[in-house]
Amino acid sequence: MIGQKGSLLSVEIIAVAMAAIRANAMRSVLTTLGIIIGVAAVITMVSLGEGAQQQIQAQIEGMGTNILSISPSRQRGSGGVRSGSARLYTDDAYALRDNSGGLLKVAPESSSRQQVTYLRWNDNLEVLGTWPEYFDMNNHELAHGRLFDVGEDQGRRRVAVIGADVPLNLGGVPPELLLGRSIQIRGITFEVIGVLETKGSSSGWMNPDERIYIPLNTQLYRVSGGRDYLGAVSVQVQTGGETRPAEVQRLMDRGYAEIDRILRREHQILPGEDADFDIRNFADLFETFEETAQTFTFLLAGIGAVSLLVGGIGIMNIMLVSVTERTREIGVRKAMGATRANILLQFLVEALALCLLGGLIGVGVGWGGAYWLANWGGQTTAVALDAVAMALGFSAAIGLYFGIWPARRAARLDPIEALRYE
Repeated sequence: MIGQKGSLLSVEIIAVAMAAIRANAMRSVLTTLGIIIGVAAVITMVSLGEGAQQQIQAQIEGMGTNILSISPSRQRGSGGVRSGSARLYTDDAYALRDNSGGLLKVAPESSSRQQVTYLRWNDNLEVLGTWPEYFDMNNHELAHGRLFDVGEDQGRRRVAVIGADVPLNLGGVPPELLLGRSIQIRGITFEVIGVLETKGSSSGWMNPDERIYIPLNTQLYRVSGGRDYLGAVSVQVQTGGETRPAEVQRLMDRGYAEIDRILRREHQILPGEDADFDIRNFADLFETFEETAQTFTFLLAGIGAVSLLVGGIGIMNIMLVSVTERTREIGVRKAMGATRANILLQFLVEALALCLLGGLIGVGVGWGGAYWLANWGGQTTAVALDAVAMALGFSAAIGLYFGIWPARRAARLDPIEALRYE
């Protein structure tokens, strides 16, 4: 019986609190704006960060963790740059391939942006000259046609394999219709022999789907005017299907040492001297991008959390005003038998309801913002359910924290003084 009476009393308290919110609907909505904006900001920003991290992870899985990238060193000594210190040559790529005992699979790269024309359409696109091994090393799959081979590279044939988005940039032609057709790269006619499957961009700084791939020698001696130096060399360390992390790392270290040994010999660099080339692990590079994206996610989520705190202060301010406005009502309720706990619970429920209402609306706004960024803003987003739960929990905690002071003030009012209040 006592339990039933307590339950009815609690329902009555909640009903009174909801009636007070409805009686000042416009003020309640304006009060919750800070919570709405804060929750929406947290969810939207965290979804951007999650999307970026997922994209980076997909690139790592698509490219493989056993890829090393070699580029010319940008470091200068006290006497300036040594002769040949800023260049990698095709001979370096041959030396890495032929002198590593089968440990390394090599794909030299030479890229440049060129004007590409098809019929009346044209665009400025990246043209990458490389060896056929490049496609297997980077897990590229064919959608249509075929890849160029070693013979076409040695013969400097004018053939091209295009990324999945290139047809969109050249008039939106269906990819399969471009097979066997001619495009012009820097005014030179190339035959399209293959179209790649969609690969996806690498965090905005590299998009293989918008590239055109041609044989390396064709790039060097037909498109780039006879130069024989490279922009980079990609090297895949052959792990033989090994999956144990310690063994893979040992093979990667061995591959790193092989590259250093071979290139030092080719460039005639004495032991102890600084190398004129840099060796980077793609997995480490992507991990750096991932950490940067995570840092920005925390930073932006922190800005949203500040908005939540400001919204909580606004709720406390309005609740204090509400206590002052309803002093006589509190006096009447106390005179009729309401206890301090009843009054305290009533105002806590009001504060908590305002915060949860703002939180729920903020979740909808944040989810909608993430959806808009993904579909119309060109961004990769992923709404994390733990971020939603965190934002709602934080908004509820703010409601309780900033509602306690006004609620305690209302509960401590003397009923006689409250009834006299005008």
